[in-house]
Amino acid sequence: MIREGNATPAWLANDFNASRRHALIVAQVIKLGQKLTDDAVAMFIKLMGRQFSQANNRKKQRHMDCRPDTAKALRMFLDTITALQSANDYGRNALEVLDQEVGWHRLLRMKPELESMVEDNEASPLALAAEQYGAVNKYAGAFLQAFSFQSARRHDPLLAAISLLKRLHAESRRTLPDRVPVTHLSQADRRLIFERGRPDRRLYEIATLAALRDRLRSADIWVDGSRSFRPIDEHLMPRSTFTTMKDEGRLGLGVQGDGVAWLTEARQMLDFNLKHLAHRARSGRLEGVRLEAGTLIVTPTAGEVPAAAEELNAEISDMYPMVDVPDLLKEVHDWTGFADHFTHVRTGDAPRDVSAMLAGVLADATNLGPKRMANASKGISAHQIGWMRTFHARSETYRAAQACVTDAHTRHPHSRLWGNGTTSSSDGQFFRASDRAAKRGDINLHYGSEPGSKFYSHLSDQYGYFSILPISPTENEAAYVLDGLFDQDTILDIQEHFTDTGGASDHVFGLFALIGKRFAPRLRNLKDRKFHTFEKGDAYSALSNHIGAPIDTTLILDHWDDLLHLAASITTRAVVPSTILKKLSVSSKGSQLAKALRELGRIERSLFMIEWYLSPALRRRCQAGLNKGEAAHKLKRAVFFHDRGEIRDRSFESQAFRASGLNLVVSAIVHWNTVYIERAVSHLRSVRREIPDHLLKHISPLSWEHINLTGIYTWDSEQHLLEGFRSLRLSAGLRRAA
Repeated sequence: MIREGNATPAWLANDFNASRRHALIVAQVIKLGQKLTDDAVAMFIKLMGRQFSQANNRKKQRHMDCRPDTAKALRMFLDTITALQSANDYGRNALEVLDQEVGWHRLLRMKPELESMVEDNEASPLALAAEQYGAVNKYAGAFLQAFSFQSARRHDPLLAAISLLKRLHAESRRTLPDRVPVTHLSQADRRLIFERGRPDRRLYEIATLAALRDRLRSADIWVDGSRSFRPIDEHLMPRSTFTTMKDEGRLGLGVQGDGVAWLTEARQMLDFNLKHLAHRARSGRLEGVRLEAGTLIVTPTAGEVPAAAEELNAEISDMYPMVDVPDLLKEVHDWTGFADHFTHVRTGDAPRDVSAMLAGVLADATNLGPKRMANASKGISAHQIGWMRTFHARSETYRAAQACVTDAHTRHPHSRLWGNGTTSSSDGQFFRASDRAAKRGDINLHYGSEPGSKFYSHLSDQYGYFSILPISPTENEAAYVLDGLFDQDTILDIQEHFTDTGGASDHVFGLFALIGKRFAPRLRNLKDRKFHTFEKGDAYSALSNHIGAPIDTTLILDHWDDLLHLAASITTRAVVPSTILKKLSVSSKGSQLAKALRELGRIERSLFMIEWYLSPALRRRCQAGLNKGEAAHKLKRAVFFHDRGEIRDRSFESQAFRASGLNLVVSAIVHWNTVYIERAVSHLRSVRREIPDHLLKHISPLSWEHINLTGIYTWDSEQHLLEGFRSLRLSAGLRRAA
């Protein structure tokens, strides 16, 4: 009912009977209440984070501004040391020499400046944030009064502090009582707040709001009426359902139900593999790895494409038929029927106007938008595109259409030359934001000083995209690695997944082990990462530089059932993995479940790192998987061309449509290219050309030079294709041979 209400304009709802109209309105009101609550809490979290970020920037700027004074003070300090050293060397009176060489009065005049510089340098982040208390005071009272906060802890001091602040704002009081709840704050914050005896209102309120921010993010505190900010248990499958599945042996996870048995097996495996690695390292028998001063160093993997493969790729690229992108989409639809998956929100019927549906998809993919797409199209009006997008384009229909194209690509015989569909990679691609979107965009200095968004996508080893979602460029990609493996409906059975360092964390390693899949990231600065062991580090003397903290087995066993519950909730799609990972990773102290998952992840990361050092095949496989994703970014950039490829949509939903349309059109291009690669190879072999499969593995389906992506889009053209396919472009020599 919410989806239908989203799509139904007021004039159409007027034709519904009263009961149906009322039901849609009530559903919309409930959804709107949850959305406004979530948005308000998310905005509070963002504003408080910005408060401390700006405080840190001000501190850095002050350091920059006082560099001349700092240099002057350091010069005087050096002169003082030199004078004292001279007095000591020649047995002279130190104060006389100091007064003569530096000047006692000059030193005393410098004292206030030095005190100010030291005070600025040692300023607490809380004190700096409290300098902008006026900005916080504008919204803090209204925010606290608007919502009801809950906690799993009995007599939570943070809730008592919030209640006190609510009362102060309601009564417009400026001073705190002599006794206030403080056990929710750190010792350093308490000392600062009570530095002058009585508690400082500004410092206390900022510290309490910062604690509330952290605990909202970690789900230690939740908000009544919210959908996103709920207790962790409410995100997971019901505990009774989990218990029943465990008792009946239906969890289907990658670990045993008995934690002791699993840890015993992991201990034996880790000990054996570490000893094997230490022996190979001592004897210099590690391919592409050397041991220098007790440190293992991996030689970077160089991926080289045979010259013959590059020549063949150029030849096949010249054989692609020329095609306009509307015709390409219609042909892929004729082969797969993917547009039929954009079903009507209420009736479930396939779209009657396929061309208008495809135009809407291309409007998202090219970043044109429906109105500009209609202006650039022949045979399609803005009303037709708008109607199809309103009633047929939703996240689930985009996902179904994506699965249709990806499944057809997976089943195509030629795609099996690139892989068997059991491995995949994921990576984020940054797009700048402009206009109104820039005001809500986040800035990550890794991508420059301009705001933007990232499209995080998953790609199979067969070049088949199967998931994409927009994320903030400041967010950790590791939280979203598992989302793509479960938020998709393809026939792909992914068993091994590759990422770069940004997608890796111990929590992700732990979850991959629990769900029974293999995680293989390319880790930067691998030599600085430690193995975590069950035994004492001296058992592996050759690797002593690489041994870190021991595994806390007690913590894992105490929370074994909770770990299984978490993993089962992910595999049954009861919860989105990123929802839980973000909550487990943001708490400043960390929940016990988060710590247990980290300990389990350390075991899996240690086993993976051992294999990385031992297996050059694993390193090559990971590098090849990531190279495919990075190469596909160029095709996405070419398709997402309008407005210089800048995102101008402010809402997450609109950005998700852009990302989904882009993924779908790129997948259609990849599948279309694959079909014609296979036809080109068949033609070359028919004229007695010997083309081995090991060369075809290097022929990428990511070309787009033969596709007209811009200009006037014609949707009503009739194509009469012989046997349903276009003719290859053949050189004169190939035509004579044929």
